Order: sequence, then C-alpha cells, then structure tokens
Amino acid sequence: MNQYYVDLHIHIGRTNSGKPVKITGAKSLTIENILKEATEVKGMDMIGVIDCHVPEVLDKLELLIQEGEVYPLEEGGLRFKDVTLLLGSEIEIYDENCKGPIHVLAFLPTLEKMRDFSIWLSGRMKNITLSSQRMYETALNLQYKVKELSGIFIPAHVFTPYKSLYGKGVTTSLEEVFDPDLIDAMELGLSSNTEMADEIKELHNYTYVTNSDAHSLAKIAREYQLVEMEQPTFEELRKALHRREGRRIVANYGLDPLLGKYHRTTCEKCEKLMDDLLEEVCPHCGSNRFVKGVYDRIKELASDEDKTSPLNRATYIHQVPLEFIPGLGPKTLKKLRNYFKTEMAIIHEAPESAIRELLPTGIAESIILARRGELTLQSGGGGVYGKVKK
Repeated sequence: MNQYYVDLHIHIGRTNSGKPVKITGAKSLTIENILKEATEVKGMDMIGVIDCHVPEVLDKLELLIQEGEVYPLEEGGLRFKDVTLLLGSEIEIYDENCKGPIHVLAFLPTLEKMRDFSIWLSGRMKNITLSSQRMYETALNLQYKVKELSGIFIPAHVFTPYKSLYGKGVTTSLEEVFDPDLIDAMELGLSSNTEMADEIKELHNYTYVTNSDAHSLAKIAREYQLVEMEQPTFEELRKALHRREGRRIVANYGLDPLLGKYHRTTCEKCEKLMDDLLEEVCPHCGSNRFVKGVYDRIKELASDEDKTSPLNRATYIHQVPLEFIPGLGPKTLKKLRNYFKTEMAIIHEAPESAIRELLPTGIAESIILARRGELTLQSGGGGVYGKVKK
C-alpha cells in the first residue's frame, strides 16, 4: 500500500474563456492553474474539483486529453503529471424535507459519466454554468442518480451555520433528508474536528474527510487527508472511504477548530464572540441577531449515548496552514518553496534544523510549533477566521 495526500473540495473561479463559475472564487482558479498548483506547489497526489459539471470545463478537459496533457485512468479519475483529478460537483438541495439549504458533493469516475450528470442536472437547475447551484429535485433522487452513475456522495461542510446538513438542514437526524446507506463519507468543514463530530452517534459509521473548500489557489490543501491506497484512483478512494481491502484514511489534517470562521457563536452585527448563549441580546452592541457556532450546534445535537470515537477512526491532526503563520509573507514562503519544492514537503518533511537556518527565529519557531500543535490560537466565529496569537 502507498500513502497519498488528498484534497477533495476545490472550486473553479473562471473558465479558460473568463466566464465565472464560482462567483466568489479567484479569477486565477482555472482548471489548468488548479492542476499545476496542486502538483507543483502544494505537492498533492489527488484532488477533487467540484465544479466539473460546467459544460465549458468538461470541454476543456476533453481538449487536454486530446492534447495529451491529461489522460483517463482505468479505475477512474484523470491524471495530470503527479496528481489525479476527481471530477466532482457541489450542489445545493432544498426539498420539502430540508429545514434549510444543504450543500453536497458528488464525484463521478469518468468524463463521460460527469457529462451525463451535467445533462441531468441542467434540467433541474437554472444555470448549469455556475457552481453550487440549487437543484430542483429531491435529495433522495439526487442520491439515486449519483449511485446510478457509480458515483461517490458526500454531504459538504456538515456543521457550518449556512447551507449544511446539521447547520440548518435538519432538526435532529440526517435520515430526515438522506438515505444513510447512500452516503460514502462526511465532510467536517473548517470549524470542527473528529472529536467534536463523534459526539453525534449517527456519524460513527461514516469516514470523515477534511478538505480545503478552496476559493483561491493559495487555499488549496489548507485541509486534506493522508489516504492509504494501492494507486490514486477513483475506485481506490471509494474503497478507502469504506475501509475495504486494507485501504483507509490514515490521518485527517485539518484546521484547529478555533481557526475556523464559524467555530463559536458570534454577534452578527459587531462580530464579538458570545460567551453566554442564554443572553438574548449582545452585551457589546445590543443586537439580538447571532450566528450560531459549530461548537454550540454540536452540543445541541450531541448524543446521550457513548461519544467515544470508533476504533477505526483516522487520527485527526490539527494543521495550521502556512498562510496563518505570523510574519510568513509571500516572499518568505516562495523562498521555502524554492528550497523544499512543495508545501507538503515544508509541513511534513523539512528538518527543523533547515527551517531554522533558512528563516528568522520567530517565523521558524512558529512553523515548528505549528507542526507540533503547540501554537496559541484565538477563536473564530461569525464568518471571521480565528488567528494565531503572536
């Protein structure tokens, strides 16, 4: 078995002709730039790009195959240099069973199946050329279609306050909306971790994935997982998500939940954290509008039963992305990349002595403390990321 770095949630900002896909995504997030960044800068082995249902994106991938830049893998996925691309789509559902909109991820093994899926979606969406669009179809029928096309189905960032399964999507249980047997994994999102998620008993049967939800090239691989597989292919990943034939998620590398922008309940007006949730108005500004934090939402849903993580659960390792390190600007980061080649090498492989030799003492020590999970952090909330205290 081999081990691979995998990030399954990357957006496309623009098509190659300049048309928007993810409105809030960077213009530099084209499919070609994503492939190059993932392999040459980040050092990823497998990525999921979740706007591949867009017809112009599919046309571009077909052209890259014709030009010999990309080639299909027999067990699913497309290969570009040292990275495998999984063809994904993020979809918003809000049927009669949902209490609020829910985002889900669907991955298909081949370009042909994604093309079929795109055609199916186009009859159920107002604009197939954009990312994360609302689908006018039931959640169950979406699950059935994904499975008909041999796909993988994953609810996205399941605890965030907006557009997620446990944020506003359900009252108590995922069975209110989905067929539990047709879910392949759960994406935790940036404001929670395994220990928090495992307070909810019905999640114990699912593998957790931790992904970047990247809206810019720099954000790729701010969360990811280390996956043990024979090869980085679609079918091997499917086996890993279900812990079959020795394939598995070895470790989830995710933000410390304190760094997530929805970790604690926050006043919507002044963005101050709310320490006492029983207060009806914000003690700082008097507003009565709050954004409920992931931490507090999970406490509402926590099971009275055993909350211990299952024995087969992957290790969760708190990862502080390099961009969060105080004083580590673009020039210094470029210096590190020139020396160690990729960010995965900087984070996981670079000797501490080499880091200290290359960088000023304060920055070097922060990177080393980040690797050990020993940085002091300030909580995020209400859409504002937490930060590393200097």
